[in-house]
Amino acid sequence: MARTPSSGIQHALRAGDYEAVIASVGATLRSLTYIGRDLVVPFDADEVRPSYRGATLAPWPNRVVDGRYTFGGAEHQLALTEPARSHALHGLVAWLDFEAIDKGPDHVTLAAVVQPQTAYPWRVIVTTTFSLGPDGLTQTVTARNDSSEPAPWGTGPHPYLVAGEGPVDEWTLELPAAEVLAVTPDRLIPTDLVAVDADEPERFDFRSARRIGAVEIDHAYTGLARDEHGIATVRVTDDSGAGVEMAWDDACPWVQVHTADKPDAALSRLGLAVEPMTCAPDAFNAPNYAYDAGLIVLEPGAAAEASWRIAAIG
Repeated sequence: MARTPSSGIQHALRAGDYEAVIASVGATLRSLTYIGRDLVVPFDADEVRPSYRGATLAPWPNRVVDGRYTFGGAEHQLALTEPARSHALHGLVAWLDFEAIDKGPDHVTLAAVVQPQTAYPWRVIVTTTFSLGPDGLTQTVTARNDSSEPAPWGTGPHPYLVAGEGPVDEWTLELPAAEVLAVTPDRLIPTDLVAVDADEPERFDFRSARRIGAVEIDHAYTGLARDEHGIATVRVTDDSGAGVEMAWDDACPWVQVHTADKPDAALSRLGLAVEPMTCAPDAFNAPNYAYDAGLIVLEPGAAAEASWRIAAIG
């Protein structure tokens, strides 16, 4: 019997000039190419997924500060999965092995269950479909609360987009967001929601497309401009105008953007993390903030859905 790779069972998809590989552990987008060109930073099938590349994040994206929150009158303490900053990072499903419940040449549907556990005592059934078509790769995540009590919920993906050769510094970013969430420099704890042109416009304001340069970003944005269909789109391109775009509807009013700065220069700034989110960082502590953090409360038996699309430019 063949050994399963470290990233789980591999689901290869193809449609036209697009190819993708979905790994079962964490329902992870392991690679996505267009005419052989990488649109996301890939990793090897037998590699332990680095830096949450391509993972599905749920039942919360981003961070729960100190891993502590109160919901339904009960206090909870989550495991601190971001030890350096002492936060609970990116939810509970990133290391679950999802089962394929439907598959074809251009799509796969995966499912896993968040079982009731310490600090998240709800059963939530998570289903996600990856589908390739002429307009790129679409991922849809659906959650259903299979518990007898309301459950807090949030989700999002974690791809690192690739515009072309070279580091992030050399690419052009178009990010149609009017507001950015200010955070503490050491632990990235949210402090206030501000206009992108208020304090450091050269760092945060990319409403007009411009080169990223040396700026370091690891922040959540909102106030997204959308087209007539309610779609927000982030575009990253190289000097030739080729690149990649990511688009989503109003199920995700937030997007985390990270220039992927790492201590190891060889691994740093290889891609731009663009993470549409149904809620803000630390949304489990939504009452602590003056802005709408977007926390979804799933009633017993209720479901919530969100989706996003990645496509080539040029």
